[in-house]
Amino acid sequence: MKVEGVKQQQHQQENSTDQEKDELYKYSNDCEKEGFRNFSPGNALFDRVFNMYTMMHTNQCVEYVQKKHDEWLNFNHGEFTIMEVVELLGGFVDESDPDVDFPNVYHAYQTAEGLRKMFPDLDWLHLTGFIHDLGKVMSIWGEPQWSTVGDTFVVGCEFAPSIVYSETTFKDNPDLNNSKYNTKYGIYEANCGMNNLMMSWGHDEYMYQVLKNHGSTIPDIGLNCIRFHSFYPWHTGGDYDHLCTDVDRTMKDWVTKFNQHDLYTKSTVLPDPEKLKPYYESLIAKYIPGKVKW
Repeated sequence: MKVEGVKQQQHQQENSTDQEKDELYKYSNDCEKEGFRNFSPGNALFDRVFNMYTMMHTNQCVEYVQKKHDEWLNFNHGEFTIMEVVELLGGFVDESDPDVDFPNVYHAYQTAEGLRKMFPDLDWLHLTGFIHDLGKVMSIWGEPQWSTVGDTFVVGCEFAPSIVYSETTFKDNPDLNNSKYNTKYGIYEANCGMNNLMMSWGHDEYMYQVLKNHGSTIPDIGLNCIRFHSFYPWHTGGDYDHLCTDVDRTMKDWVTKFNQHDLYTKSTVLPDPEKLKPYYESLIAKYIPGKVKW
């Protein structure tokens, strides 16, 4: 699908100054454990990742997100079971991920099995881990990856300092110099709550809305883990607390626990989907049965 008004400049790495490249080395370990979220120029995947985030941060503004809501939240892109969408994503590789270069389906099982081991009695949380990235199917249906994957952030207020590459990649975003959107609170009020924020468009929000529309019986904790798992500037960077309520802060504890398995279970030792599939099919039948509108 073609998105009208999207800026197509690629902002290749070679156009950056040496000083800008040097500054990006601070992203060599953008989390608590070594060996994960290496967004620095020293990563072999840097060009792919940096260019994707530059396109995202150039184009994702309030107007753009509103258009995406109109385009995707009518749920008219087809009806598929959860496992049918898992199969559609069988060969999908996330261009925003600096850690791995294998199909996302393996990551689904890795995340789910990590949660299953840590929380054996919470079967809905195992399923949450399994399906948390299925919103990436938008890319299979034509949505560009910079509008599907990657860390999310709030639009409608100033861009938070902990957003990856924020020093250089927002310079052409139309909201940057808009006085309505470029202040601390922007269009929001203090402690307005996460439910009242407009997030940059991507697979998190889409999958959350798909499940809500379907009437999934996954508890709200699981649904919010899906909705905010990519919101690194909040759950890891510590930004946006001035917009949160106490309920949001409690939710953050769960999202942080979930994130440990979303991030740190990534490994080139790949699980066997055929062996694990029956268990997750049983959970789908319990919490998200039948055809789902996408």
